Amino acid sequence: MAQAANNPSGFPLKPFTPEDDANLREALKRCSAATYEAAAQFRKTGNTEHLPAIVLGIIERYVEPDLRAKLKDADDDLRIIEDLGIDSLTMMEIVILVEDVLQMSINNDELRHLRTVGDVKTFIECKVRGMPLPRPTKFLPIEHIASVMPIQPPFLFLSEASVNAHGANAKYKISGQEFFLQGHFKDNPVLPASIMLEALGQLGVLFLLEGQVGEAGKTVDPKMIFFTSCEGVRCHRVCRPGDVLTLSIKPKRLKLPLATFEGQIRVGQEKAAIAEEITLTFAFAEEIAQPAAQAAPVSAVAPKLEADSEQATAVNA
Repeated sequence: MAQAANNPSGFPLKPFTPEDDANLREALKRCSAATYEAAAQFRKTGNTEHLPAIVLGIIERYVEPDLRAKLKDADDDLRIIEDLGIDSLTMMEIVILVEDVLQMSINNDELRHLRTVGDVKTFIECKVRGMPLPRPTKFLPIEHIASVMPIQPPFLFLSEASVNAHGANAKYKISGQEFFLQGHFKDNPVLPASIMLEALGQLGVLFLLEGQVGEAGKTVDPKMIFFTSCEGVRCHRVCRPGDVLTLSIKPKRLKLPLATFEGQIRVGQEKAAIAEEITLTFAFAEEIAQPAAQAAPVSAVAPKLEADSEQATAVNA
């Protein structure tokens, strides 16, 4: 009981015996030593800070060697199937090993919406802590993005995106055909830093519009989202045609009428730009009351009742 009382995560701890240690080593024998160390510390202390290292280490065990480099930066928006080549059968192997290592049970139905590494890490932490499971990540193609965004081409700089409760990620490839590159710069096209900030702001707009903010029954009005301020901006890399920008934002403060995000842009593994704070102002859309089934006005009902009464009298006569 003393162990459980000292455990900040609330995870029920059991004595970690030499036999448990031997079984853990055997289960993780094809994982890195760091994965075993994190798992052993978690089993001893219940400290959830070790969970990301355990999850990434187990996933790495099942990823093809030529794809493992993608996991080095612990990129939460890495897609399990598309980016890491993990099929449904392999995913089940990962789940079984996670259950064994963390001494927990996972329902197969809970796995259907896990699409990214970040989804898996968040899911495992929620299960361990006994917290409600988060809403699944939404993956949005350009067609959907263009249908909901107030910003439209040629000034829309999101070609695909994913949104969840913790933030949003997107990609944009600099085609070289962007109209502003004709003058920025002469014979040396470079993406303006202001456009990179615009793209991060657009991702913040998409986050607000995809139902991650607000009160029950209310939605954010796309016509009422505007830029307010930007602080702590630094550019680290020149971006040119052919580069694929990977954008990410995370909310810092969300309270009507302001939404503040931190954001960054990468090209491959290189940092291109960061913004410590991007603040947007927003408002909720006016709710349109759904018309209830209307009762016929008294003036219309009365003649009908009179006619029905006369008809009934004639029949009875």
